[in-house]
Amino acid sequence: MKKVTQVSLAVAASLLISAPAAFAFHSGGVAECEGCHTMHNSLDGAAMTTATPQFQAGPYLLQGNDASSACLNCHQHAGDTGPSSYHISTADADMPAGTAPLQMTPGGDFGWLKKTYNFLVRGTSTTNHGERHGHNVVAADFGYVADSTLTVAPGGSYPAANLACSSCHDPHGKYRRDASGNIATTGLPIKNSGSYNTSADPTSWGSVGVFRILGGTGYQPKSLAGSFGFTQQVPAAVAPSTYNRTEAATQTRVAYGNNMSEWCANCHTGILRGSFTSGMGGLSHPAGNGAKLGTDIIANYNAYVKSGDMSGTAATAYNSLAPFEMGTTDYTAMKAVALNTDAALGGPDSNSNVNCLSCHRAHASAFESMLRYGHANEFMTVADASGVSIYPDPVANAAQAQGLSVAESTAAYYGRPATKFAPYQRLMCNKCHAKD
Repeated sequence: MKKVTQVSLAVAASLLISAPAAFAFHSGGVAECEGCHTMHNSLDGAAMTTATPQFQAGPYLLQGNDASSACLNCHQHAGDTGPSSYHISTADADMPAGTAPLQMTPGGDFGWLKKTYNFLVRGTSTTNHGERHGHNVVAADFGYVADSTLTVAPGGSYPAANLACSSCHDPHGKYRRDASGNIATTGLPIKNSGSYNTSADPTSWGSVGVFRILGGTGYQPKSLAGSFGFTQQVPAAVAPSTYNRTEAATQTRVAYGNNMSEWCANCHTGILRGSFTSGMGGLSHPAGNGAKLGTDIIANYNAYVKSGDMSGTAATAYNSLAPFEMGTTDYTAMKAVALNTDAALGGPDSNSNVNCLSCHRAHASAFESMLRYGHANEFMTVADASGVSIYPDPVANAAQAQGLSVAESTAAYYGRPATKFAPYQRLMCNKCHAKD
């Protein structure tokens, strides 16, 4: 008996040594089925989820009344103090009036959708509508409803009433990248996430998941079965392993490689503009693999620090309020800069291009059109009596504050102190265009 025990312990020890590192719930592919679904919504005589009565599940046997609610069972947590890892939404009770949503992921916090502000601009009453702050995912269990104004995707026809987390993300994570760079829904097993700078590379025996388990070519959201299949492949991108964090001290850099705008065009087809000539008529803002920044824009970006300060250098030029796409599918190069350190802040080069996320956040922001910075007024900051840059007060500087409290403005800029900007800082469009 003693000998058997010793052998068993030795085997267990060898398994621990050879076992792969623990990963997050999705791990780049499909997760535990019971994490999202319930067969009977009953365990030990009680309902597994209070969203539906015992013995009744949501659609597709989900633990929620809709797909996004099933996602938010994990991605929102009441009582959070945030920012917290994988959370992308703040509970209503945790963001009372004058208090910002807690999460600072690169995609933004959906909680901003519930923040509507009324203020005066030049004596005229103005409303900064919450539903204009981002993608209005439908998650009835958490108070998220369809966009009442934009009934279809701008530039496309995807119905707002059917917008869910699963409209963009493949909940089963079937898309995978192999060692040759090929992306498919079948093939070698997915051994881990491919989203992070710490992710292992694909090998001859295992693939990795695609960025943020997004749906790729051929993906068909279940909310609209039989229509709206994706025609564009997932983007090449890498994020730091720690990404939900304040940027008060150092920036969080997501390395966007290529194809982000093309992927967004699965729904926003009419907005994509990759090929352009400066000054051409009928132009929407360029964004896409072909929308290279050009010599003048690169020079502006690398030199621009803030309004009135063009002393920057290419080595430290990157700003997460105006990120660019690197124009590459080289994951080694992307991992090298997907960091939270000042050493990874190099500016663009001749391969770099504009992408949709250069201006917008993927989920939501504090500002209209889910922009990374406010655009409804010329100034992002004001100044105190000593000329020190401060965020505008919603009473004293109503037009500039756009209804946000100073605390909300600080959170909207991911914890950056106002002194990171110039007093009376003009919009971050100037990072590329330098018109201030």
